[in-house]
Amino acid sequence: MTMAVAFSDAEIRRQAADPSAVLMRDPRHPGLYFRFTEARPRGTWYLVVRKRWNRIGAYPDLPTKTVLAALPDLRQRLASDTQASAAVSAWSTLGELLAWYSDRMSRDRSLSAKRKATAKSAIACHLIPRVGGLAFSDVRHGTLDAQLMWPLQATLSLEFVRLIFGLLVVACRRAHTLGLIPSNPMAGIKFSDFSKAKIKAKAARLRGVQIEPLLAQLEGVWAEEPADAMLALLMLCHGTRVGETRMAQWPHFSLAERKWHIPAEHTKTRVEHSLPLTDQACVLLTQYRDTQLASGYTGQYLFPARNGKGMSEGQASAVFARLGKGEWTSHDLRKLARTGWADLGIDFLIGEMLINHAMGHNVQAYIHTTVEERKRIALEQWHAHLDGKGLILIHGLKEGRNEDSRNALEAAQNKGCGTINKTTIGEDSK
Repeated sequence: MTMAVAFSDAEIRRQAADPSAVLMRDPRHPGLYFRFTEARPRGTWYLVVRKRWNRIGAYPDLPTKTVLAALPDLRQRLASDTQASAAVSAWSTLGELLAWYSDRMSRDRSLSAKRKATAKSAIACHLIPRVGGLAFSDVRHGTLDAQLMWPLQATLSLEFVRLIFGLLVVACRRAHTLGLIPSNPMAGIKFSDFSKAKIKAKAARLRGVQIEPLLAQLEGVWAEEPADAMLALLMLCHGTRVGETRMAQWPHFSLAERKWHIPAEHTKTRVEHSLPLTDQACVLLTQYRDTQLASGYTGQYLFPARNGKGMSEGQASAVFARLGKGEWTSHDLRKLARTGWADLGIDFLIGEMLINHAMGHNVQAYIHTTVEERKRIALEQWHAHLDGKGLILIHGLKEGRNEDSRNALEAAQNKGCGTINKTTIGEDSK
C-alpha cells in the first residue's frame, strides 16, 4: 500500500518507525515516490514518468530539500528524453566528487601503494585547490584552462599535468557510470584541447659505453655497502623495477630451480613475474646472503629496513641518490638493461617479457607455455656481456664457472639454497 504524506526529512524519520510504511508519495509532487530499504531510515527516491520508475538517488545521501529543488529540471530532462538518467547528485561541486574518488582509490586493493599515493597527492595538492569549488555546470574548456591547465603547465612537467587531468576525467566518468551524478561534466573534453605539444620520453642517462665504469663503481660499493650494490646489480642484471627489487624476499628465490619469483602484489602490472637465474646471479645471491649472515641478519628480506620490513621507497631512492649522484636514477638501470638486450639482438617479445611490460591475455598464455628457456638464454647472453665489462670481478666466476668449474658452482648453489631455506621461510623457496 502506498502512503500519502508531505515529504520532509522529519516525516521520513517518523514513518521509518512504522514497519508497515514501505512506499510513500506526496500529492503535491505527482510521480515522486520514496521507498524504504531494510536499513531504515535509509531509502530510495524515484520519479515515475510514463509508468517508468526512474531512480533519483538514495536517502539520506539525498535529503528531501535537494530532491525537491532538483525536481523541475529532472522533469524537463525526462520529458525530452525518457531514457535519460534521473540521477540527482548529492554533490554540487567538483571538490566533493574528487574527495569521494580519492577515498575510493585509497581503498582499491587492485592499485599499488605508489599509485594511490600519487593520485591522492595530485587530487589534494592540485585538483581540489584549483577547481574544487567549481559547480558541475561551470566545468567548461575556458574555465579549466584558466584555473587548472595553464597555471599547472607553468610549473609542472607536461607529463605530470596530463596525469592530473586524467585523474579528473576518470573521476567524473566513474561517478557518472555509477549514477552518482546525472551527467559527466568532462564529457567531450580532451587533454589535446589544451596542448598540442608532444610528451617526449626521457632520454636514458646510462648508455652501453658506461657499463664498464658503472660496474667498477659497484665493485667498490660491494665491499663497503653490499646492500646498495646488490640492489643495483639485481636491477641491472634483470631489468626489474625498483619497487619489485627492493621488496624481494629470500623465499622468492630458488637456486635449486634457478628462478626468481616476483609476486603479483609487488609488480606494477599486478601479474606475477618469474625470471631465470644464471650462474652469475646464483653466485651473487649466495655471496650476498653470506654477508647478511656474517652480520647477524637471518630474516627473509634481501634489503631489510630497521623496522623489520623490506626497504621503503624513500630508502631505495636514497640508495640511488648515493650511487647516481644526480647523474642517473634507478630507472636508468632498467632502461640500460632493455637497451642492452636490443643491442645484443634479443627478440623484442622476449625483451618485453623480461622487462614485465603489460601484455594481452593471449600473449601471457604464450609466455607461460613456450618461452621460459628463451628468457634464460637471453639473460645468460646479457650476463656474459656484463662479465666482459667487469661483472666477473664482483662475482668471481671465470667464463661463467670458477676455478673448479661445475663442482664449485654446484657447491655454491647448494650452500646458497641451503642457507636461504634454513634461515627463512624454508619450504617456500624449495
